[in-house]
Amino acid sequence: MKSGFISLIGRTNAGKSSIINSLLDEKITLVSHKQNATRRKISAIVMYKDNQLIFIDTPGLHKSDAILNQLMIQSAIKSIADCDLIVFVASIYDDMQNYQDFLKLNPKTPHIIVLNKVDLCDNASLLKKLDEYNLFKEQFQALIPFSCKKKAYKKILLDEICKYLPEHEYFFDPEFITNSNEKEIYRDFILESLYENFSDELPYSSEVIITRFKEEAQILFIDANIITNTNSHKAMLIGKNGASIKRLGKDAREKIQKLANKKVMLKLFVQVKKDWQKDQDFIKKAILND
Repeated sequence: MKSGFISLIGRTNAGKSSIINSLLDEKITLVSHKQNATRRKISAIVMYKDNQLIFIDTPGLHKSDAILNQLMIQSAIKSIADCDLIVFVASIYDDMQNYQDFLKLNPKTPHIIVLNKVDLCDNASLLKKLDEYNLFKEQFQALIPFSCKKKAYKKILLDEICKYLPEHEYFFDPEFITNSNEKEIYRDFILESLYENFSDELPYSSEVIITRFKEEAQILFIDANIITNTNSHKAMLIGKNGASIKRLGKDAREKIQKLANKKVMLKLFVQVKKDWQKDQDFIKKAILND
């Protein structure tokens, strides 16, 4: 029996969240094609053979002067030291500079590389990329091609990860799929719906805070504030006759209901907090839960 913690590290949009959902066969992490969508660390508990693998999905590594982004990057870097194994996730199309920047962080924890989205390229492109990474073969433990769409890759990856985990009793009940707070998962589902339903600017100037969470046998009650920067953003989020906020609520409610497996009563409100992204205390307490 082995049990351990695995941090997924990589640039934004490398596919870390999609990999976690794929390994778990359940959606618990926010997935978006837009940059810097993941803002909080979410864990997924995967039972494989007699082993318990606890994956930590982290904000993407990137360069930014924005306070929110800097704090997200710090959160990701901290997770490098707080695990048994690092999985560096790179898209087949990623520049090698991303991996070299990761190595500059001087990680002490062993790491493997997962080359994601290999189903999108031909064999020649894959072999070329593998050769590029093999120039650094003394740095990593393993280099594994992966596709979230093809289950054959999952066993290879899970078998490899188990090699580096310590012999240990389970940290969590094997029936759990996450030790993250349900509120945080549902909060990210609402944020994901923001990314899907609005223009590029609005999701980045907005955040979600759950103000009421009450669970009964057959129904889940959730009230949430959408925090945004300006009154004009507030008007866009609400929409004419409330059409936009209704569309957002319907989309988020369907996501939550699928995981909660019960009826969800979701109420969304919009609140203006000017320059919230520059308020470090607010970000740490309300956004990153530090």
